[in-house]
Amino acid sequence: MKWVTREGIRVNRTATCWLIRRFLDPEAEFIFVPADQVASMQAEIGTTGFDAPGATYPHKDAEGLCSFTALVHERLVGDPILWEMARIVQAADIRGQSDDHPAACGLQLISRGFPLVTKDDHETAERAAFVYDALYASIQQDTPQLTTRRETSKRKEEE
Repeated sequence: MKWVTREGIRVNRTATCWLIRRFLDPEAEFIFVPADQVASMQAEIGTTGFDAPGATYPHKDAEGLCSFTALVHERLVGDPILWEMARIVQAADIRGQSDDHPAACGLQLISRGFPLVTKDDHETAERAAFVYDALYASIQQDTPQLTTRRETSKRKEEE
């Protein structure tokens, strides 16, 4: 499957590329274009767009979710590690939300350096995957506590 997004990838777009390749489609192809071309390319060649105006998964959807978080909520709802990663990516990516998760500022800082050490977006997506693999593994160590916190939070919301 082909996916299209804005060029100059950072937090959400690198995380979404990783998510797609690791959990949805290991053979996914990514096309990086100017933001104003994502919607038209999505329509013309039948790709799925993300993190751009008019994309299937826009930068911020009607519920305020970035594309990474929207995909996790829609397609990978059973993975508590990805839910925690979605909280981090959401906080790091959406302006004004960096205080929503303690790891957000670190991810912003790391992501700002991606284009400084790669030659293009394809290389950025490939090399940034290590960061998200490491983040997933780190969170996975805390899965029992994470699951307990999430279930406790959900119970409190229901009460």
